[in-house]
Amino acid sequence: MSHWVNQSVFYHIYPLGFCGTPEYNPGGAPVPRLDKLKDWIPHLKELGINALYLGPVFQSVKHGYDTTDYFQIDCRLGDNDSFAALCDELHANGIRVVLDGVFNHVGRGFWAFRDVQEHGQGSPYCGWFHNLNFGGPSPMGDPFWYTAWQGHYELVKLNLRNPDVVRHLLDAVGMWMDKFHIDGLRLDAADCVDFDFFRTLKGFVKGKDPDFWLMGEIIHGDYARWANPEMLDSVTNYECWKGLWSSHNDKNYFEIAHSLNRQFGPGGIYRNLTLYNFADNHDVDRLASKLSDPAHLNNVYTLLYTMPGIPSLYYGSEWAIQGTRTKTSDAALRPHLELKEMEALDQSLCAHLSSLAAIRSAFPALREGQYENVVIKNQQLVFRRSTDSQRVYVVFN
Repeated sequence: MSHWVNQSVFYHIYPLGFCGTPEYNPGGAPVPRLDKLKDWIPHLKELGINALYLGPVFQSVKHGYDTTDYFQIDCRLGDNDSFAALCDELHANGIRVVLDGVFNHVGRGFWAFRDVQEHGQGSPYCGWFHNLNFGGPSPMGDPFWYTAWQGHYELVKLNLRNPDVVRHLLDAVGMWMDKFHIDGLRLDAADCVDFDFFRTLKGFVKGKDPDFWLMGEIIHGDYARWANPEMLDSVTNYECWKGLWSSHNDKNYFEIAHSLNRQFGPGGIYRNLTLYNFADNHDVDRLASKLSDPAHLNNVYTLLYTMPGIPSLYYGSEWAIQGTRTKTSDAALRPHLELKEMEALDQSLCAHLSSLAAIRSAFPALREGQYENVVIKNQQLVFRRSTDSQRVYVVFN
């Protein structure tokens, strides 16, 4: 029996941007801004979307990756009850829900970290944070030092070898599964997370729901170190993300054909994995800003929907919106969008994406078939996807 992920076309939303929330969490009464997503459901179904990956939705200081409470929906988006109702409505419309599991680090507003700030060495939570010690001050002016994520000291690394921390995180995941009935997790900064934690997490979620899906954010390295029977089910396919756009900009299909063959061709190193494929996301420039020729948008998405793995569409990119990150901000990649305004734009790419989802759904070979390059030229590419009973040729020019 094939896993639901193999049949999926994902839509990825960064909720705090999508809803146009205040930059910093003001606290106070919840505002159910994320409820507007209900109005987007017909649009998602029109696109053939049947799975939704939502970026961070839990209480945080600023951008969502600086969690302060894993048990509460960010009050800028709503509350637990409004979010549970939204998940129910998505499920009722045949759309699965995957949330961001940000377990490597928390925000400085996280309750246990605040306890350490308040009680110093007397806090029972000193052992909750990686390498927290009182041997010197932190760059943020605390009388103690701690490990941060990649030098960003507003992100405090958790000690995932502390059983109390692990229990706290698993309790949170259990609550999300029970109350929101989520179908999977995308694990943020998975390359920084202790392997044993992933093994424990996998045992926990699969014990509750054997179909639950775990996908890790991995940028470099051998994907099979993380995606394997012991740990995660899938990871982000950054190698092909680059080839998808640069092979078009350089008029060089050899680049993407090489990556696809290396990963999925005969003898390919990831033939047994179903990787998470994307043309853009909340961390990289919009595809329409990356491509030198907008006429290549259709080809890029045709590749995305027919190559091995799971296609994911980043919110707004179905209208070819632009967006480029700066040295100091990702805000341009994470805009506030209103459906009414989007419906006034050119809908031709949406129509192309709808037909790609329908074609993918019609041909099992495109979802689960073997991959083989047939013809590779600088500006032409033909590959074959095949099962025992079906062969599909995909032709690019």
